Amino acid sequence: MLLKRVRELREDRDLKQREIAEYLDVKQTTYSKYELGRIDIPIEALIKLADYYGVTLDYLVGRDKPEK
Repeated sequence: MLLKRVRELREDRDLKQREIAEYLDVKQTTYSKYELGRIDIPIEALIKLADYYGVTLDYLVGRDKPEK
Protein backbone atom coordinates (compact mmCIF):
# COMPACT_ATOMS: atom_id res chain seq x y z
CA MET A 1 0.00 0.00 0.00
CA LEU A 2 2.82 2.38 0.91
CA LEU A 3 4.48 2.29 -2.48
CA LYS A 4 1.18 2.66 -4.30
CA ARG A 5 0.19 5.70 -2.26
CA VAL A 6 3.58 7.39 -2.53
CA ARG A 7 3.48 7.06 -6.30
CA GLU A 8 -0.18 8.06 -6.59
CA LEU A 9 0.34 11.19 -4.52
CA ARG A 10 3.23 12.23 -6.76
CA GLU A 11 1.43 11.45 -10.01
CA ASP A 12 -1.82 13.12 -8.89
CA ARG A 13 0.14 16.34 -8.55
CA ASP A 14 1.90 15.88 -11.91
CA LEU A 15 5.29 15.78 -10.23
CA LYS A 16 8.39 14.06 -11.57
CA GLN A 17 10.45 11.68 -9.49
CA ARG A 18 13.33 14.14 -9.87
CA GLU A 19 11.34 16.88 -8.12
CA ILE A 20 10.52 14.72 -5.11
CA ALA A 21 14.05 13.35 -5.00
CA GLU A 22 15.38 16.92 -4.80
CA TYR A 23 12.94 17.69 -1.98
CA LEU A 24 14.15 14.59 -0.10
CA ASP A 25 17.78 15.38 -0.95
CA VAL A 26 18.36 12.01 -2.62
CA LYS A 27 19.25 11.02 -6.16
CA GLN A 28 16.43 10.39 -8.60
CA THR A 29 17.58 6.78 -8.92
CA THR A 30 17.28 6.34 -5.15
CA TYR A 31 13.76 7.76 -5.18
CA SER A 32 12.85 5.46 -8.06
CA LYS A 33 14.03 2.51 -5.99
CA TYR A 34 11.79 3.70 -3.15
CA GLU A 35 8.74 3.65 -5.43
CA LEU A 36 9.68 0.26 -6.88
CA GLY A 37 10.20 -1.25 -3.43
CA ARG A 38 13.82 -2.12 -4.12
CA ILE A 39 14.94 -0.24 -1.02
CA ASP A 40 12.98 0.80 2.05
CA ILE A 41 12.04 4.43 2.45
CA PRO A 42 13.70 5.77 5.61
CA ILE A 43 11.28 7.03 8.28
CA GLU A 44 12.74 10.54 7.97
CA ALA A 45 11.83 10.55 4.27
CA LEU A 46 8.34 9.21 5.01
CA ILE A 47 7.78 12.03 7.48
CA LYS A 48 8.93 14.59 4.91
CA LEU A 49 6.65 13.05 2.27
CA ALA A 50 3.66 13.09 4.63
CA ASP A 51 4.32 16.75 5.44
CA TYR A 52 4.85 17.62 1.77
CA TYR A 53 1.59 16.03 0.65
CA GLY A 54 -0.37 17.04 3.74
CA VAL A 55 -1.26 13.48 4.72
CA THR A 56 -0.61 11.34 7.77
CA LEU A 57 1.95 8.58 8.08
CA ASP A 58 -0.97 6.24 8.71
CA TYR A 59 -2.39 7.19 5.32
CA LEU A 60 0.94 6.58 3.58
CA VAL A 61 1.27 3.09 5.03
CA GLY A 62 -2.38 2.14 4.54
CA ARG A 63 -3.44 2.28 8.19
CA ASP A 64 -6.15 4.84 7.66
CA LYS A 65 -9.65 3.79 8.57
CA PRO A 66 -12.40 3.98 5.97
CA GLU A 67 -14.92 6.71 6.60
CA LYS A 68 -18.23 5.55 8.11
